[in-house]
Amino acid sequence: MKYAVVDIAGKQYKIEEGQELIVDRLEADGKTVFDKVLLVVDGDKAEVGSPEVSGAKVEAEVLENLKGEKIRVLKYKAKSRYRKVRGFRASQTKIKITKIKLVS
Repeated sequence: MKYAVVDIAGKQYKIEEGQELIVDRLEADGKTVFDKVLLVVDGDKAEVGSPEVSGAKVEAEVLENLKGEKIRVLKYKAKSRYRKVRGFRASQTKIKITKIKLVS
């Protein structure tokens, strides 16, 4: 089984080829390449970076840009009739991992 740990927009994800995942909004259309690969495992062989694996790249395809689930934020103070309700929806991008490359 081949998988990698990649840093995408400041967060780390464990990914495999063919996997679809939702990450924070990326300013990319079509195909994109992630260079910050922290770990690559291919069967029994593992490459650990310090901090990144040199020559490793992950290719991904941007499927769509979307908005996340709504989060409600409530401010409340007892006995003073103070209530504020606000909402927030994060901008996200759905990507599909196409290839994990490791140049030896």
